[in-house]
Amino acid sequence: MTDMHKTTRRQVLAGSAAVTLGATVAQSAKAQDADEEARKAIAESYLKALDAGGVSPTTGLGLFDHFTEDAEVYFPKWGVARGIEEVTQMFSDVGGTLRGITHHYDGFTWYMTGTDRFAVEGTSEGTHRDGSWMAGEPDWGAGRFCDCFEVRDGRIARLFIYLDPDYAGNDTDRYDWINT
Repeated sequence: MTDMHKTTRRQVLAGSAAVTLGATVAQSAKAQDADEEARKAIAESYLKALDAGGVSPTTGLGLFDHFTEDAEVYFPKWGVARGIEEVTQMFSDVGGTLRGITHHYDGFTWYMTGTDRFAVEGTSEGTHRDGSWMAGEPDWGAGRFCDCFEVRDGRIARLFIYLDPDYAGNDTDRYDWINT
């Protein structure tokens, strides 16, 4: 009877430890989920500020309020902007070519990593000084993007934007596979 009592006691202790560990893991997962939602909210607020022409309608933050002072932002054909002054210049240069942009938030695919770094794929439409675009029209054209973020202390510290900057689809002659 002693051996059965020891086994039962071990099982109870092991079960208690598993329950405690499970509760700790669940609390940690909830905290991580909340952190990831906060990071996504910063990224989405930044994109909505772009769509609105400078101020996010959801948070009231200005476009550059989303960035750290030492932020790095990459945009194709512009390069890497380092520091808020260069980031401001880059957005001024690129934004000066756009008359309007709308991101399709319902179609976003978020790639959350459990760290400060994450990515979002999505589509957009808008008007560039050279013409309009809409993702999928044509299928090879502009409008698809992937933004890779690093958010530190509630602000964007790093943003690398991957997209086709030929919004109006004028650069087709160099690509034999595009039939216009």
